[in-house]
Amino acid sequence: MSAVIVVTPLIIAGWPAITAVVTAALGTLGYAVTKDPTARHGVAVDGKARAEIEIEDSEILEGGGATGEELVVEKDGLRAVFSRDARGALKLCMEGEGYSKSELRAIGEDLIGRVTQQYVYHKMITEMKERHMVIVDEEVAEDRTIRIRVRNS
Repeated sequence: MSAVIVVTPLIIAGWPAITAVVTAALGTLGYAVTKDPTARHGVAVDGKARAEIEIEDSEILEGGGATGEELVVEKDGLRAVFSRDARGALKLCMEGEGYSKSELRAIGEDLIGRVTQQYVYHKMITEMKERHMVIVDEEVAEDRTIRIRVRNS
């Protein structure tokens, strides 16, 4: 007997878990974490375009980071600033010189997809191990779809 489960992503975690997932997901794409205190997102400065994206179905838990917490990653003139808004939702601000707002939004949406997938993947694997399920096979398709076969032991 087999079953197919489609997972709808919902990100609810503390700030340390979010930063770990962002770092892992975007590190594989060549992004590096930076601690640049001059990060001013929301307003175009020095000819850089900016796009803000709120990540739907996300919540950073209280006590896991203040609303001022942010994680900045950069690659080839692109800057992605992940932060917690006043309502506790995860937010992404993309910045980059020579990019239009729509290009930055598209890049940001791709980054959000990768971060969400990484979060859900690790959450699923952890839950399955806690329930003593055995991972029989994993497959990643060209479109980045992940298929995991498990056996309940």
